[in-house]
Amino acid sequence: MLTDLFLTVSGLVILVLGGEATVRGAVGLARLLGVSAAMIGLTVVAFGTSAPELVVSVQASLDGAPDIAIGNVVGSNIANVLLILGAGALIAPLICAPGMVRRDGTAMILALVLLCGLGLAGTIVAWQGALMILVLVGYVGGSYLVDRRSDTAVAELHAREAEETSGVPQTWIIVLLYVVAGLVALVLGAKLLVDGAVGVARAAGVSESVIGLSLVAIGTSLPELAATVVAAWRRHTDVAIANVLGSNLFNVLLILGAASLVAPLPVAPDIVAIDLWVMLGSAFVLIPIMVTGWHISRAEGVFLLLLYAAYISSLAMGYGRSVVPA
Repeated sequence: MLTDLFLTVSGLVILVLGGEATVRGAVGLARLLGVSAAMIGLTVVAFGTSAPELVVSVQASLDGAPDIAIGNVVGSNIANVLLILGAGALIAPLICAPGMVRRDGTAMILALVLLCGLGLAGTIVAWQGALMILVLVGYVGGSYLVDRRSDTAVAELHAREAEETSGVPQTWIIVLLYVVAGLVALVLGAKLLVDGAVGVARAAGVSESVIGLSLVAIGTSLPELAATVVAAWRRHTDVAIANVLGSNLFNVLLILGAASLVAPLPVAPDIVAIDLWVMLGSAFVLIPIMVTGWHISRAEGVFLLLLYAAYISSLAMGYGRSVVPA
């Protein structure tokens, strides 16, 4: 048990460090290649903060642990909305740009509804995963074309997302070192995390889905948490909202899409019965909060955090979960 916990914690630390290095290196590379700030914010930053979830879910799929792969994504989406936005709002009220909420918020809701539908079907298979990735590529490409032609406020917001990334390397050699080191750390951290999480689940007598929804999900959401806290501290709070909406969209379409290409992903009965609906419900709670006054107040942030505490408590208490023999 102690060995598994050590592997899990070590994997999380290496994963977070690898994610940070990858984001900074990727942003530096995009700038050297002359990619616009808006495009960097829309793609590189959104992908980079979701990189830990991507590598962990793909690794879990490779290792035959689909419950961790899916639990990681579902749990991360719940944590993004309730934990991360709640924590950010405590630092400073989060301003919601109407155009961004309408476009990216609608896209996120549709992606979550799609995931619930796939969950009810029982298994996410390769052709569905490929279609999900194509939908994401089409959405990102279409959004960029609209932003470039009309110079929208949403484009300006995504540009500021890129500008929020600090410590970006500026020479080719350092950029490549960041990218390579970050990718190696992501792969190593994901392997240690998945191995440790499976061991912890077996030793504790809980399902792998619960470990994926809680420990793994919170760990892989740390880059989004860090980005949101920094943005809120700098009072660039609309960037914090954009980070979360973009991350949730990438989590569903890219991460589960890629993981299902490795192996079919059966969705655990407890995730179908409980967690998919908690994920969707948290998004439906968030949208009215955002559009009412176009901000998330500190009081609303406390409300989101209390909802997350209640959810994690239900996981810890095992409500609606089957006990797995140790």
